Amino acid sequence: MLTLLGSFLGLLGSFFPEFLKHMRDQSDKKHELEILDRQIAMMQTNQHHRLENLEAIGAMRETEALYHHAKPTGVLWVDALSGSVRPVVTYLFFILYATTKGAQAVILYETLSITQTFIHLWHPEDQALFAAVMSFWFGQRSLLKFRRMV
Repeated sequence: MLTLLGSFLGLLGSFFPEFLKHMRDQSDKKHELEILDRQIAMMQTNQHHRLENLEAIGAMRETEALYHHAKPTGVLWVDALSGSVRPVVTYLFFILYATTKGAQAVILYETLSITQTFIHLWHPEDQALFAAVMSFWFGQRSLLKFRRMV
């Protein structure tokens, strides 16, 4: 009986180092997989940052291209005239719009109360125009940030 028990313990003893080697090997492989996963995550993060950098550089170059026409020529009156075209046109169209709305208000006020006059003056077309102007002046960067989030 003791011989049988000794044989059995000897057999188990010979498998024990292999079992430990297998467990250590499995642990090492698991550790290597974790390292690879972290490296992949780091590479993805780096790629994301590179993409953001490229988008920022692209936006900067786009802005530079948009304002390339506004480079100073060195001739004072030409530069002043060139720089005043857009603001002058904008102000003239605003004055035209405000004058037209004012004339409409005068005509409507003859038959309606002041509250009803303002309600009738604010058409869906005026709302769309207002939204377009506000988006043009204040929304470009917000829209770019929104696109990045989506």
